[in-house]
Amino acid sequence: MKHEWKKQEKSLYLPKNKPELVTVPSFNFFTIDGKGNPNHEAFAEAIGVLYSLSYGIKMLPKKGIIPSGYYDYSIYPLEGIWDLSDEGKATQILDAHSLDKNELVYKIMIRQPDFVTTELAMDTIETVSKKKPHPLLETVKFEAIEDGLSVQILHNGPYDNEPESFERMSQFCLENNLERTKLTHREIYISDARKTAPEKLKTVLRISVK
Repeated sequence: MKHEWKKQEKSLYLPKNKPELVTVPSFNFFTIDGKGNPNHEAFAEAIGVLYSLSYGIKMLPKKGIIPSGYYDYSIYPLEGIWDLSDEGKATQILDAHSLDKNELVYKIMIRQPDFVTTELAMDTIETVSKKKPHPLLETVKFEAIEDGLSVQILHNGPYDNEPESFERMSQFCLENNLERTKLTHREIYISDARKTAPEKLKTVLRISVK
C-alpha cells in the first residue's frame, strides 16, 4: 500500500484553519541552508537540488536497487525554517511592519521516508552529483530535526498575509499559557506556488512552544 502523507499524516500536514497544539517527532530531511529573498533564482535552484535528491531516492527500484525496508510513497512537500539576520532583526525593531526579504535566513528541506539511512542519503548525493552536478549539492545535509511541542495552523492565501495567521497563533498561546521556545518558525508548502494563484495557496505555519 502506497504511503501518502496527505492521507496517513493529515494531523501534521493538513491541520485546520485555526491554531492547534501538536507534538511533532523527529524526522530525517535533506536540507540546504541559505540567506536572501526567496523570490530570487538562488532559492529556486536550492529547491531543485532538494527535489532531485528526493526523486533519486524514490526512483531507486526502477534502477533495480531496492533499499532495505523500501515502500512506495508520495514525495513529501517542501518545508522551510525561517529566521532573520541580525541586521534584519534590527530593522524590524525600528519598524515592526518592515520586512527586508533580502535579510531572510532559511533552512529549506524535504523529509525522507524512515527507510532512508545516512549511508543511503550520502550515496544518493554522490550519484546525483555525478549525473546532475550542482555546487549546492556540496552544501546539502541529511539531518534529523524534531519540532516537538508546537502550535500550528493552515494558512490560506498569499505568503505576505501570514502575519494575520501568526497573530492568531500568538493569541492561542496567550490563552493557553504557552510560550514560544524559538524565534524561528516552520512553513510547509502544501501548494506549489509556481502553479497556484496566491489567494489559493495553502501553507502550514508552525512554531515551537513550551
